[in-house]
Amino acid sequence: MWIVIAAVVVGLIILVAASVPLLGRLSRLRRAAAKLERRQAEAMALQAGVARLEQTVLQVQKRAETMQEGIALIKAGGGDGSGKHALPARR
Repeated sequence: MWIVIAAVVVGLIILVAASVPLLGRLSRLRRAAAKLERRQAEAMALQAGVARLEQTVLQVQKRAETMQEGIALIKAGGGDGSGKHALPARR
């Protein structure tokens, strides 16, 4: 009977000894997973910011093209001596 109890106790001691390092690793894995989730949220926020910035750049580019066209029209119509530029009337 004592042999069975001793075997069970030794088995439990081995089980506990093997479990302690695993619990430490599990804790580190939880912290790493939380850190990855935070970084994922930051990346998503940055992606949204990049999309907004891209839209702004496109709008500025369109405005610059429009201004270049206007400048070209002013330069083209500026040499006729009438003092008027060649911009089309706004609607």
